[in-house]
Formats: sequence, structure tokens, C-alpha cells
Amino acid sequence: MSKRVAILLSGGGSNMVALLDSMTGDHAGRPALVLSNRADAGGLDKAAARGVPTEVVDHRPYGADRAAFEDALHARIMDYRPDIICLAGFMRVLTEGFVSRWQGRMINIHPSLLPKYRGLHTHARALAAGEAEAGCTVHEVTAALDDGPILGQARVPVDPADTPDTLAARVLTMEHRLYPAVLRRFAAGDRAPVWLP
Repeated sequence: MSKRVAILLSGGGSNMVALLDSMTGDHAGRPALVLSNRADAGGLDKAAARGVPTEVVDHRPYGADRAAFEDALHARIMDYRPDIICLAGFMRVLTEGFVSRWQGRMINIHPSLLPKYRGLHTHARALAAGEAEAGCTVHEVTAALDDGPILGQARVPVDPADTPDTLAARVLTMEHRLYPAVLRRFAAGDRAPVWLP
């Protein structure tokens, strides 16, 4: 029986597109929902064009009440009965209250070689540190930011002429390969990490 996959995003959804397009054939996962906290997120139109249901739960009306936002988010997600949540550029930090409901069933992609460079501005920080390589990581989501068991990593060499933007573009290309590869294993119940060069 296939696993129902919900994808959460806040922007253009390039990783979401890679995930949706991968869930065919013998893949154990099937898309159930694409949800955003922003009604203007470009990823919503891309999902709808692929026939995937979309929803919006705007965080702004909730102000500083993160628990109320997360309760509304959880309720909307549950309408679609997903087995797995993939965070794909969802730009809201989720609290332990939400994460604990999905522990072991929620994964995220982060644009650094974790545990290095948790949080934002990962490419600029990698360049400032003189790193010889950068990359991306897929991990299980825990209450700690950009933490949790690593399910896969992909590496790219840093070019001496790189800017944060050029490095980000090369890492994003690898994200589009890594995230679908990890989801394929994860949906089949295999948590063995995927390592891409």
C-alpha cells in the first residue's frame, strides 16, 4: 500500500516539483497534498498543474501564537491523511508540539552539509569559512533546528570564484537529485542514508 505524502513549502517549489515528479511507477509514495503558509507561493500553481490538491494556512493572522498556527496547520494536513510530511522550503520554524506529532514521519532538506551551518545564509557562511566543499542534507525533523538523523547528503566542490548565489545554484541542482532519492527509500521504510558525490 502506498504512503501518502504531504509537502510543505513557502516559495517557488523547485524541490516539491522534483519530489512530485519522482512519485511514479514502483515508488512507495504518492502525493496527497501540497500546503503553503503563503497564498502567493509559486509552488501552489505548479502542484495544481500536476493535479495535486493544494491548501494554504497563512501564519500571519496568528501573530506570535505559534501553537495556534500549528494546530490549524495540523488540522488542515490531517484532512488529507498523509503518512509522511516533506518540508521543501517551508520557512517557518516548527515547535516541539508540532514536531512530536510527526516524529519519525517528517523529513526536511537543508542546503548545507549538516551538522555544519544550521539555519540561514548557509552558502555565504560556507564561503566565509573557506570550505572546499558544500552541499545539502536530508534529515528527519526533530525539535532542534536542522538536526535529527541524517538520511542523505550530496556534495559539491566550492570554486574559488563562487559567490553565495552561484554556489546556491549548484547545490540546488543536487537537492533535486538527493531529496527524491531519499524519499523513495524513506517511503519504502528504509532509513539507510543516501550518499551522492
